Amino acid sequence: MKKIEHIGIAVKDLEAANSTYKAVLGNEHYKTETVESEGVNTSFFKIGDSKIELLAATNPESPIAKFIEKRGEGIHHLAFAVEDIKAEIARLENEGFKLINTEPKTGADNKLVAFMHPKSANGVLVELCQEAPPQPSLMGKE
Repeated sequence: MKKIEHIGIAVKDLEAANSTYKAVLGNEHYKTETVESEGVNTSFFKIGDSKIELLAATNPESPIAKFIEKRGEGIHHLAFAVEDIKAEIARLENEGFKLINTEPKTGADNKLVAFMHPKSANGVLVELCQEAPPQPSLMGKE
């Protein structure tokens, strides 16, 4: 694991949370993105070499909606940047950790992601993040 990539914070109202974190951090969010597969709208703030990711549910069945219903707003996960997500998944499984995802999936902010179960990390949901490889361009191809 290379560094803390971001801290994910579950929020009820993304617009209100953007205003709050703009005031807290002293700068605007640089990106918003919807991840349909997870039922979430995200907003990213840069802080030093790391980021804050705000997560708001897009539907009542999304993992974020269920998290907020159970625990309220707050820190949802810690994300760590990794060089090779598949190798890191295998390493963690070999160490005996329980993973939610044994194969990486597409996440926000151009990342491949996988999650480790909170029961394996003292109640903390851990996300592994790897920069997604560039997609081949379809321009000029017929």
